[in-house]
Amino acid sequence: MVPAAAFSSLYPLPSLISKPTVRLRTLRRIPFIRAASSSPIEFNISFGAAAPKEESAAAAPKTSLVPDRSPQEPSAPPLPLLIPWIVRDENGNLTLQSSPPASFLHAMAEAKTAKKDKKKKNNNKPSTTSATSSNGSAPKYSKAARRFYNEKIREPQRLSKVLAAAGVASRRSCEELIFEGKVTVNGSVCTSPQTRVDVLKDSIYVNGNRLSKKLPPKLYFALNKPKGYICSNGEEPKSVVSLFDDYFRSWNKTNPGIPKPRLFTVGRLDVATTGLIILTNDGDFAQRLSHPSSELAKEYIATIEGRVHKRHLFAISEGTQIEGVHCIPDFVELLPAQPNASRPRIRVVVHEGRNHEVRELIKNAGLQLHSLKRVRVGGFKLPSDLG
Repeated sequence: MVPAAAFSSLYPLPSLISKPTVRLRTLRRIPFIRAASSSPIEFNISFGAAAPKEESAAAAPKTSLVPDRSPQEPSAPPLPLLIPWIVRDENGNLTLQSSPPASFLHAMAEAKTAKKDKKKKNNNKPSTTSATSSNGSAPKYSKAARRFYNEKIREPQRLSKVLAAAGVASRRSCEELIFEGKVTVNGSVCTSPQTRVDVLKDSIYVNGNRLSKKLPPKLYFALNKPKGYICSNGEEPKSVVSLFDDYFRSWNKTNPGIPKPRLFTVGRLDVATTGLIILTNDGDFAQRLSHPSSELAKEYIATIEGRVHKRHLFAISEGTQIEGVHCIPDFVELLPAQPNASRPRIRVVVHEGRNHEVRELIKNAGLQLHSLKRVRVGGFKLPSDLG
């Protein structure tokens, strides 16, 4: 005699059925016996020799499960395993049977069909990216991972950006070339700078000259700008870019087959201001450094004509109006006097970088500026031995 409470949580084990996964919400459709039953119900489960099929159907009670213990040939298929099922019939009575109830089989069939439909829907879903990684999707983790994906996988980019990266001209000048119809892509004139192209797959011509499949490497230079040079990317003789003419004169010999990069300045310095200026051909790098949201600190050394008093330092630290905005420096300090320098020097640190900001701060304090030199931009410092 087996108490009914012993089967209160009985259901087929995963190793005993063909479909191993059965969700709990599916099993709740089957009215199992709860342990907290008002009156104990007992079932007589006997494991004796099986009777003939005609007799067993009539003689065996409904509450008995009798397995077949007759001798079996070795070549015959194995007998199915008997699993007792305690279910409640239509009249509310508990019965013991050897097969699952129809509602349970129907629920399993619905779950199987829903799983197949979901898998088929995911397989037919179109990809949202033009390029995929080895596992079929673009990396969506850190910025470094996305940067590696964009650089190594080389997904299609805007035409104007590709031309600027190849050193044709600035991005704005490249857009003008495209609008003028001087750029062709795969034999057709392209007049949209936003056209997506792949420099390795597409054939691009600018003014009849084919664009090289190889892009120039990313270069970064720290320049100690001399006085009298302007921060312009054009062909002016007094441009800071012209200081690199000797460097690029031997470029084709040292870098055969690689186009010459087009350098430009990150930010600007006045004609009379000397010191650190960064040049590169990496547009993204330049955008991160020069954008106001970066709030990079810029350190200047101002040499003053005459004496400097505390009231001058207080006036500088209080700030002044520049372009309608009240600008306040981050740090103001009077440097110690040097034996070989007769003029006092003031260190001023700002982060906004507005036009003539340090000069306006010095002028508003009632001081006369002799010279101005920038020595730091963020974490980039001007080397002391750089001429």
